[in-house]
Amino acid sequence: MTTPVKITWDAASARRAERQFLAGPAGSGTPVAEVVGAMLGAHAQVLSAAEVSVGMRADGVTRADVRAALWDDRSLIKTYGPRGTVHLLAARELPLFSAALTAVPTGPSPFPPGVRLTEEQAGQVVTAIGDALDGRFLTLDELSEEVVARTGPWAGDRVMPAFQDLWPRWRQVMHRAGWAGTLCFGPNRGRKATYTRPVPGDLEADPRDALAAFVHRYLHAYGPATPQHFARWLAAPPGWATALFGELASAGRIEEVLFEGTPAWVAAGDTDVPEGPARGVRLLPYFDAYVIAGQPRERLFPGAAYERALGGGQAGNYPVLLVDGVVAGVWHQRRRGRRTTVTVEPLVRLTARQERELGEQVERVGEVLEAAPELVVGEVTVGPHA
Repeated sequence: MTTPVKITWDAASARRAERQFLAGPAGSGTPVAEVVGAMLGAHAQVLSAAEVSVGMRADGVTRADVRAALWDDRSLIKTYGPRGTVHLLAARELPLFSAALTAVPTGPSPFPPGVRLTEEQAGQVVTAIGDALDGRFLTLDELSEEVVARTGPWAGDRVMPAFQDLWPRWRQVMHRAGWAGTLCFGPNRGRKATYTRPVPGDLEADPRDALAAFVHRYLHAYGPATPQHFARWLAAPPGWATALFGELASAGRIEEVLFEGTPAWVAAGDTDVPEGPARGVRLLPYFDAYVIAGQPRERLFPGAAYERALGGGQAGNYPVLLVDGVVAGVWHQRRRGRRTTVTVEPLVRLTARQERELGEQVERVGEVLEAAPELVVGEVTVGPHA
């Protein structure tokens, strides 16, 4: 039996940073979609945060470039991705995401029996959404009317608790329409979001092949990782992820390694790591993919960072200061007109070199947001994002 390759945290951290354009930004002219693809999607519930996620990884890219990729050339799509949360995805990868995400078990409904949709009703809603959006851009209210008209009054019952309000029943599977490729976001109409159907294309793919490719992509970006890490990233049942990894291991698609002495997995043959640890200072926004998917969390958020930079135990609720590959502080930016004040709260003492790099990162945040930045080092008084 071959002895598993040993990979340290420092080596894994350096590899993740390198593969996600955090060790060094993508060169000028690199397509925005390539940067987003390297992250397996940029979380976009807060679009400005997604713009910073992408911009901090690519030379010269601003929020205008991200928006052009999203709304003009459509090389990006804003839709529901891992965990049912809003992401920017590379448009060419929509078939992969669609096939893989629809194959992930959803688990029991979190809603009471009187609120839930049956699987038959859920399928009707997803089909109705696609039919309503084909060739059209609809606001949420307009889409709701169309869905109810195509299914029945039951879909419009306002029984779904959400943000101190009640939403129509059909909205509990809106993310599944995104996974199925029948819904994505369109440009805002004034202050209202619109939705449309993605550009028609072949979204059919074998679910097993898609899941294998999806695991391969995840391990390339975030490995070494365990099935539990993968399940947490997807909000999937751990037992299902364990069985999936077992199948892929038996097929020779993934390879076991020792990650800080613990069994973990990488794509088969993908055991090369950089020679040195991650180095440098980086500012990452709310819900950046690096901190959402990076595991084990206690190593990514060492010491005081575990209490300060996690919101209720959840990664991504604070923008973070990354020093040598690990979280070492939090930050916040407040924009006023054409200026933005970036307040950074380090949790470690920065060297003179790191202070210079922090200043450069703040300048880069300003470039991405197309604002003149000012750096303030001090306490961040803003609480975690909901």
